Amino acid sequence: MDMQSQTIPSWPDLYQPPIDRALPPLSLKTAAGMQEITAGQRFSMYICGITPYDATHLGHAATYIAFDLINRYQRVAGAQVCFVENITDIDEPLLERAARDDQDWRDLAASQIDLFRSDMTALHIFPPADFVPATGVMELIDAAISQMDRNGFVYRVGDDLYFDISSFLVDLPIPINEALEIFAERGGDPSRTGKRHPLDPVLWWANKNEEPGWESSHGLGRPGWHIECSVIALRYILGENFLKSGKRPFSIDLQGGGSDLIFPHHFMSGAQAKAMLGQPFTQHYVHAGMVGLDGEKMSKSKGNLVFVSKLLQEGVDPVAIKYALLKDHYQSDRMWSDATLEQAIAAVALIRTALSREWVASTDAVSSSIITSISNNLDTPMALQALEEWARVNVAPGVDEAQRGAGDLSRLLDSLLGLAF
Repeated sequence: MDMQSQTIPSWPDLYQPPIDRALPPLSLKTAAGMQEITAGQRFSMYICGITPYDATHLGHAATYIAFDLINRYQRVAGAQVCFVENITDIDEPLLERAARDDQDWRDLAASQIDLFRSDMTALHIFPPADFVPATGVMELIDAAISQMDRNGFVYRVGDDLYFDISSFLVDLPIPINEALEIFAERGGDPSRTGKRHPLDPVLWWANKNEEPGWESSHGLGRPGWHIECSVIALRYILGENFLKSGKRPFSIDLQGGGSDLIFPHHFMSGAQAKAMLGQPFTQHYVHAGMVGLDGEKMSKSKGNLVFVSKLLQEGVDPVAIKYALLKDHYQSDRMWSDATLEQAIAAVALIRTALSREWVASTDAVSSSIITSISNNLDTPMALQALEEWARVNVAPGVDEAQRGAGDLSRLLDSLLGLAF
């Protein structure tokens, strides 16, 4: 397949200290229930990235921290992790924000992607092997739509192309009435006349109103939201010839993102991938919970987003930000407040003091507890509880000093949790 695609630079790679301990298999709560996530020699994971009309808020940060834990665990377990992340750098919210601020949409996207890179670096998150903008895969999207058309899943309404979802509705993850409501709220157009089914998503928008457009065999236009993720994941995990990759049990090992992506985005992108290749998109769907602020849902519409970059500008320690987000389970919906951050700052100070002692209590039990907790569906609250208990013992008077230094524990925290104290 001789078609152009383009990745962009992500952020600096990280050193992961080795761990001289055996790791139990990683178990995660997936869409299908608790499952063991085998590493094998190669492990592929695709994580949905940002739409760059504003950068990393705490909900984004919590999601990327969670999937970084999976990446870290599988790497320590010996797998070569193929981690791919997209950027939705062409979509209605980006165009609307750029128009509102009288700014070129490309400049807005570039500025927010730069900010996102800085945030990911500060939070000590491993970069993807491929960091792919939707605008870099237009030829591939064109070819993928053509393949789905040949397979009988594409139809036209006016000048726009739609995906026929009817064959996949048996797998709808939520009741149809709820799906219709959410679909309308998140960029869908269930009431458009001429559609075969209200939930059919757009594949290709015909160019209008002087919006950005790309030439394709389907006319001048731009892709819908879901098709970009199907194409980017398949191309950068299966390879250039992904449309001719042949049958296999599934295409990628793990698809991840926030729980707000379960429907419509992950459902639609998975259905479209299956329509291309005739095989399931992923073996495992894993989703992270949402972050609220002071008792309310955090959202752009409410104007109550807390941005990582703003906290960093205020001088907040990035380790404390990350620690605060790890104190709750990654799949729980949780609230952020000033008290949340203050407690994390205090805990980080306690742990740093304990780790800096020349002589410390044995780290064997706490290290084993942390590994066991992470292997059990990324139970970071339990891991950090064990760490804090160990730290309190070490700063108390009369501690039983059993070994010199805590280097092994520091390396384990850096390697598995990305906490570089």
